[in-house]
Amino acid sequence: MADFSRRLPVYLLLDCSGSMMGEPIEAVKQGVKALLSELRGDPQALETAYLSVITFDSSARQITPLTELMQFKEPEISAGGATALGGALNVLIDCVNNEVRKSTETQKGDWRPLVFILTDGSPTDIEAFNQAAQKIKSLKVANIIACAAGSSANTSYLKQITESVLMMNTLSAGDMAQFFAWVSGSIKMSSKSLDAKPGGAIELPPPPQGFVVVP
Repeated sequence: MADFSRRLPVYLLLDCSGSMMGEPIEAVKQGVKALLSELRGDPQALETAYLSVITFDSSARQITPLTELMQFKEPEISAGGATALGGALNVLIDCVNNEVRKSTETQKGDWRPLVFILTDGSPTDIEAFNQAAQKIKSLKVANIIACAAGSSANTSYLKQITESVLMMNTLSAGDMAQFFAWVSGSIKMSSKSLDAKPGGAIELPPPPQGFVVVP
């Protein structure tokens, strides 16, 4: 059997609803660009991290499948429509089940994925969200970190899918840049500590200054 390196899958779930139009969605694009640049400069992350992007508006789709950093092309992202977070979670579940290599008797599979969710509102597909929120609990991932961006973001829904919820006060370019810098720092830290807690949650750096950890 051919040998392969164990990958650290990273899934970004990005809200592209109408309320993200203008400065927020441009800041997301810049954030993804900075994230890539930062990770490509880190030898350990470059070797292990694979990145995927799932976007959601009135529907959800994986716009970039799990891709190694040097092959990753910045995705085309635009804003408009509603907030199908439930649909995005269902896409995530399918992607993790189909893309993440499982261990066999002769080969160790990929590391458990890191999942980062950024949204500025509440899910508009409540039925799909409620179903996905139940299914997500049995998904084999290391961490799910959700960031509620701006005053309209509803943290109560996010707390249904993860204990790790951050609150970002505004949708400004500065706050977005801080969030994506923290994501890149988390991925770099994770890629260096994968052997410390195999199969468990990965310890991440403290959130950026001004961000609130939702209890």
